[in-house]
Order: sequence, then structure tokens, then C-alpha cells
Amino acid sequence: MRDWLFLPALARFGDLGLLLLRLVTGAFLIWQSHDNIFSAARMHEFERFLTQFNFWAPRLMAPLCVWAQFLCGISLVLGLATRWAGLVTTFVFIVAVWMVHWRQDFPGWWPALILVFLGILFATQGAGRYALDAMLARKQE
Repeated sequence: MRDWLFLPALARFGDLGLLLLRLVTGAFLIWQSHDNIFSAARMHEFERFLTQFNFWAPRLMAPLCVWAQFLCGISLVLGLATRWAGLVTTFVFIVAVWMVHWRQDFPGWWPALILVFLGILFATQGAGRYALDAMLARKQE
């Protein structure tokens, strides 16, 4: 009865779950930021967006935010410096919730809020077994 209730056999797939979550989260971060990196017009549009929400130094903050998301996405896909990527992602999206989504209803908060908590998860749990972080850690032993 206890095994049926708690499903302990699924725990052996935890690293696979982290891999899949890292891949989809990283792909999303890359997808949502790449257009601003490869298009000056899109970056300028993002600067105007930040200005609309009273961000400090939008000309500086726009590329900083976009590059942070893009590099964190690559980091998560590779499973490299995953804890750092989690911390940066958490910070970026706490700021997004506070500065942009605060006035919205809960569904408006949801995408940024989920990225806050995914960042916390990656910062605290790391990348799991199927990652460059794990491979590098094994080589250091």
C-alpha cells in the first residue's frame, strides 16, 4: 500500500526529470530573448518597453536583461554552471514580477513567477546527472 501511495520507484527518474525541465526552460529563455540579440530594432523596442515601466537606465538594462536570459538559457540546456544560471534567472524574473507584472492579475504573473521558482529549483538542486556540471564534477574527483 505504501509503495502505491508514494510511488518511490519513480525517484530513479529524478535526473531525467531535471534534464527535461532544464531543456524546456533553457529553450524558452533562448527563444524569448534571441530576437532582441539579433535585431537592433527589437532591442530598441525592448528599451522602450522598459522605459514604459520606469526601469532605471533602460538603454543599459535592456541588453543586460536580454543577454542574461539568453546565456542562462544556453547554460540550462547544457547543464553548465546551472546553479549560477538558476540564481540569475531568479533575480531577473523577480525584477520582472515586481516592475512589470505586479499590477496584473495572477494569470499575468504566472509565466514570470514560474521562472522565479524554476530558477530557485535549479539554484538549489543543480543540473542533475545528465549535465556538463556532473561530468566536470566527476573529472575533479
